[in-house]
Amino acid sequence: MNSDVSIEAHLRALEEELLQPAVRKTASRIDALLADDFMEFGSSGRVFYKHDIIDILRSESPARRSLTDFRALPLGPGVVLATYRTTSYGASGEQPIHSLRSSVWRLLDGRWQIVFHQGTPLEEK
Repeated sequence: MNSDVSIEAHLRALEEELLQPAVRKTASRIDALLADDFMEFGSSGRVFYKHDIIDILRSESPARRSLTDFRALPLGPGVVLATYRTTSYGASGEQPIHSLRSSVWRLLDGRWQIVFHQGTPLEEK
């Protein structure tokens, strides 16, 4: 991928893939998308590492999630900050959950992997 536009489109597709319930339950796919030194500051305020995320996602209740306002900002060669908003829809009748998200992606051995992620809950008025 030579242009910033194609990198942005590719990273958006990867972020959208990570929102899919079937992908979230597939440990091998999550393992491929998260760098070995991955760390997350969760919307709960807790810190998670790659092995934590793989375990948590296996038992997660499925939810429909959408992504909007995606942006990609190159930070250096092979490193990009992705920012976006998500909306998670749980069981019928539950209020949707909105959050701001950011991921640092690194190109390693020809493939993009997340090295850092943060979720921040939003209060929608």
